Amino acid sequence: GGNSDVMGAYNCVGGPSVFYGAVSMRLREADFEPTPEIVADSQAYWPYTYSELEPYYARAEQILNIAGESGSDPTEPRRSNPYPQRLNHLSDASQMIDRAAKNLDLRPFRLPLAINYSQNNGHPTCVKCTTCDTFACAVEAKNDLASRVIPNLLNKGMQLKANTVVTKLVVREGKVAEVECFDKKLNRKTTYRAKKFILSAGALASPHLLLASDLQKLNPGEDTVGRYLTRHCNAIAFGFFPKRPDPMGEFHKQLGIHDFYFGHSTIKEPPGKLGSMQQVQTPPIGLVHTLLPTPLGHLIGLGVPHLTGLLVMAEDQPRYENHVAIDRSKRDDFGLPQLLITHHYTKRDYAARNALLEKAKSILKKAGALFCYTHKIKTFSHAVGTVRMGENPETSALDPYCQFRGVENLFVVDGSFMPTSGGLNPSLTISANALRVGEHLIENET
Repeated sequence: GGNSDVMGAYNCVGGPSVFYGAVSMRLREADFEPTPEIVADSQAYWPYTYSELEPYYARAEQILNIAGESGSDPTEPRRSNPYPQRLNHLSDASQMIDRAAKNLDLRPFRLPLAINYSQNNGHPTCVKCTTCDTFACAVEAKNDLASRVIPNLLNKGMQLKANTVVTKLVVREGKVAEVECFDKKLNRKTTYRAKKFILSAGALASPHLLLASDLQKLNPGEDTVGRYLTRHCNAIAFGFFPKRPDPMGEFHKQLGIHDFYFGHSTIKEPPGKLGSMQQVQTPPIGLVHTLLPTPLGHLIGLGVPHLTGLLVMAEDQPRYENHVAIDRSKRDDFGLPQLLITHHYTKRDYAARNALLEKAKSILKKAGALFCYTHKIKTFSHAVGTVRMGENPETSALDPYCQFRGVENLFVVDGSFMPTSGGLNPSLTISANALRVGEHLIENET
């Protein structure tokens, strides 16, 4: 661990939501009952259905003020409430992709976005810039946790300890008794105590802390802690156009295509579930120059305005061999053992991604691209599954309400709880499940 070019992890107030691309999708009903093609021998199992999570999806959309429109996504699951906010107009680049997809008899739809387009709700309004995905919003119009949720919690009495690293969960008599931390600002160790503890550090850092604290030894599913890491098998198909597809320089991560989500008659391999396709923006020229500070990088930067892309997101298979572990012989400045990550995609993962890539390139070429190229994504920005929930104590580290088995007052509610990744951005599912667990904790408060 530690290669920032590969990890795609963010340590800041608000977490990865500060830098995400704002796409906020619900998993489909069938995602909660994954097929053998996806599950294989992993014994992955969702202990509840979409119907149980649906009310919490609706609440999460309200809290994050999701902008969206219903009715055009061919795989859209049942909804109990409309989106709380309307979307902005389609950019020139999005209209171009929309026409091309429809000319291929596909059904493009508007992506739901955690972005504020409203003028009168007391929050900054989106200025339609192109620095959304992988950037913090300069005007705080992206409805991330730092701008939309944390300020309200602080007003209600929550204490936020920034610049603090948790180094150990101390368990006594089957409960977390205290959390050992290091305050970087004061340069000293600190300890916190509470009745209940919520761990939500992400699918890499949460198992890191659990393993560093030796808590897996208390869990009947000890061998699953840190295992079954999934991250989606992602890539971007970029098309190069003779004219700038985005002459106005507007935000255009606006369209999704789900015609291939559950497979398609024109795709023979692999059979079954594939995943999603989403429009993405090209990186700003300044970022290209920063990442490639060479004459070649500046040359590549000249071509960026002529590109637009489609992200393909194939659901990957949960595998026991894909895991995080620790090396106690090497420690960081705070005493935490080094995090080790092992991950390899399966042949099916690659086949699903490649099938989606071919379809994405056909759309770009239909839109007028002179040629296409593939950018393979190496980050762990969609990492989930390393402390998964389930009914069987021997095959899942968390119970259906995300209690860490063997430790009565510890709950894990980040993406590591997910038994499978689905074929969509995981952020809204993580939020909905956290609301579900939070309600359970309140109802069972003693």
